[in-house]
Parts: sequence; C-alpha cells; structure tokens
Amino acid sequence: MIGRKRKLGKKIEDLKIGDSHTVSHIIEDKDLLLYLGLTDDANPLYLQHDYASQTPYKQPIVPSVMLFGMVSSIVSMHLPGPGSHITRHEMMFPKPLFHYSEVKITLEVIAIDTESHEVTLSVVGFDNDGDVILQGKLNASPAHKPESLTGSSLENFY
Repeated sequence: MIGRKRKLGKKIEDLKIGDSHTVSHIIEDKDLLLYLGLTDDANPLYLQHDYASQTPYKQPIVPSVMLFGMVSSIVSMHLPGPGSHITRHEMMFPKPLFHYSEVKITLEVIAIDTESHEVTLSVVGFDNDGDVILQGKLNASPAHKPESLTGSSLENFY
C-alpha cells in the first residue's frame, strides 16, 4: 500500500465542540457470530434462545463489548476519524439490546484539550423504542499530521 494516499480523520485544530456523528446498525446473526467466534465467547445468554428465555431478559442479548466495538469503530472511521486512538472510556449499559434490533449511536465532541492532544466525546445509543442502551464518554487522540517522507529523506542535501 506504499504510495497510496489514505485520508486521515480530523486533526485537533479542525474539531470544535458540538461536532457529532450518528450511525445506525441492525444487529444480525452474522455480526454476533463473528464477534463470538473472534473472542471465543461462549456465554449462552448471547446465543442460546432456550437458556435466555429462562432469564429475566427472555431472549438473547447483544454483548456490551460488541456495542463498545461499534463505538470504537465510529471513532476510528468518522469522529475524529482515521488515525485517531481511544485513550480512555467510561460506558454504562442501562438496558440490554436484543438480537435483530436497530441501534443508533451518536458521538459528540464535548471538550478539546489541544495541549494534551485529546478530545472528550459523549456517547449515547438508543434501541428501536428510543430507550438508552448505552451511554458514557471517552477521550480520543485525533490523527497527527504525518511527517513528510521526502523532507526527512533529503535532509543531508543542501
């Protein structure tokens, strides 16, 4: 991939308080099976309808870490975007999300610290009924401007 230009996300100086991004996604069986296979998570509450029907949830639920993975993807791909990195997060999952539900997740910039090169984002996620299924905040380090390869490779020339 050398020579191929990739678009970086917003730099810290391009961000402002109030910037936001919202993503909607319907949780399908393939999403759950990919997550469970990747993590080797065999929790019957996430997959076995017969077990989950005997719990207070009455049906299988979506793993909370999988929901956080969706949040992480929004940070990496949209706000601040490619080149950014989550440095801290606090999440609560007040209501479970069930299979085949649509989740709508919104991130919003609520603070910018240029000195430490970090932004603070609020996170909220809603299910089909408009109920909050995740909320919290996280810190992320936006993309850094890359050093010029040609500038440093020619530094021994006048």
